[in-house]
Amino acid sequence: MATTQVEPPPPQVEETSSIQRVIIASSVGTLIEWYDFYIFGSLATIISTQFFPTTNPTAALLSTLATFAVGFVVRPFGALFFGRLGDLVGRKYTFLLTLIIMGGSTFAIGLVPGYATIGVAAPVIVIVLRILQGLALGGEYGGAATYVAEHSPVGRRGYFTSFIQTTATLGLFVSLGIILITRQSVGVAAFNDWGWRVPFILSVFLVAISIYIRLRMSESPLFSKIKKEGKTSVNPLAESFGKKENLKMVLLALLGATMGQGVVWYTGQFYALSFLQSVCNVEYVQANTLVGAALLIGTPFFIVFGALSDKIGRKWIMLSGMLIAIIAYRPIYTAMYEDTNIKNKTEVAEKTNVAVKAAMTGTDSVITATTLKTYTDGTSYKEVKTETFPADDAKKAVLAADKKLAKPVIKKEVTLSAGGFWLMVFLVTIQVLFVTMVYGPIAAFLVELFPTRIRYTSMSLPYHIGNGVFGGLVPLISTRLVLATRPAPDQPPSDLLAGLFYPILIAGVCFVIGAIYLPNKSHDNTME
Repeated sequence: MATTQVEPPPPQVEETSSIQRVIIASSVGTLIEWYDFYIFGSLATIISTQFFPTTNPTAALLSTLATFAVGFVVRPFGALFFGRLGDLVGRKYTFLLTLIIMGGSTFAIGLVPGYATIGVAAPVIVIVLRILQGLALGGEYGGAATYVAEHSPVGRRGYFTSFIQTTATLGLFVSLGIILITRQSVGVAAFNDWGWRVPFILSVFLVAISIYIRLRMSESPLFSKIKKEGKTSVNPLAESFGKKENLKMVLLALLGATMGQGVVWYTGQFYALSFLQSVCNVEYVQANTLVGAALLIGTPFFIVFGALSDKIGRKWIMLSGMLIAIIAYRPIYTAMYEDTNIKNKTEVAEKTNVAVKAAMTGTDSVITATTLKTYTDGTSYKEVKTETFPADDAKKAVLAADKKLAKPVIKKEVTLSAGGFWLMVFLVTIQVLFVTMVYGPIAAFLVELFPTRIRYTSMSLPYHIGNGVFGGLVPLISTRLVLATRPAPDQPPSDLLAGLFYPILIAGVCFVIGAIYLPNKSHDNTME
């Protein structure tokens, strides 16, 4: 680690703002950036039908997940660009700029015409905007974490920076809440048609509020001090990654902490939601509601583990979260699947409704058969099948539908009973607790590794590679792993839990490296 003169801790009371105001200003802006970033992932299924050709729904969904992943992959580049800017000109104006870019890109996604209107230009524009989102987020987190840490007194950095750590989960929670409220307000059909744009457009108002708050903030006291003394870095990139000792700490932060933290974070929240909807077939609103409940229950533990890291150190809290996740993931996801697996339930009632609908062209009749099955534990299971016949053959169509449609099931929905719902909330909450263990202390851990003059740049890169690349690719890689277990393209996967191999492997490698090489930073460390 690069050595410089040890600086005194920042004053307890700022002239222009208290530590509480610093936390609020930083957290609100970061929460909004996470909200902006995650509504895209939360609406992936709908977006796939809006911006990509619908001739192959699976390919469209994978294309959307890939577009979602692009935002994560470019985050390290944003970390380099904005990290350098933050170490040259200051923390305040740099992450004010990232907020403006993120908010503008999100708002624009809500206005882009669909594939049916402008063709291939639609996905191209969305990908460009998604890249801008990723670049902006790459500069946001490092600035916010650094800013709060440099205002925090020695011995309480874990506690104060843990409030920043809650913003990612709260951003996901807020995004799910607004999506559900909008969907319930306008109706499912209207939401799928145009209502999905509302959460994107609403973000502009949230961003405006945050910009106003951030403009009233003062610069970090530690950065202001070294700037006044003329000690800021002339070339933060060269100093961060060109010097052997500092590069070693960057690599150790990535391989021993952030890549494991990243996969645990995205497995416990995003992959959990994806698994509920795509594998367990839990009804859309119920799946989002139960994940939201789990996030609400688990979020305070970011602060609990952040504060605990001030007392016993950061290392073993983070590594313990990884180890427990590695051991528990398969049993947890097995229980999630069994809770919704209709093969394990006793059916008590079945009702089939067949409807004949005239197609928009007026030349065809679309037959929809909805079968609702009810089970002894209160779970209900709905299958929706469709078949299209010439309009003059509607009678034959109805008869065919009554005898079970020949076409594949296009929609399956499980509605959990009250007991099943809360069991699922419990299982997702456990995963959120793993997230709080690995994520709660990591901001303080990272800022303490690097000196003030290059801190923004040095901590941002390993964080965003670990989270943006290793973590952000969890949904895409895990989905591909599950699909790879299909005996044939037209057959279901043989291992529905195959997607867990990726996060378990990455977390396992990170645990071993971290256990051997990570320092156990704690409250007695002063930041250089």
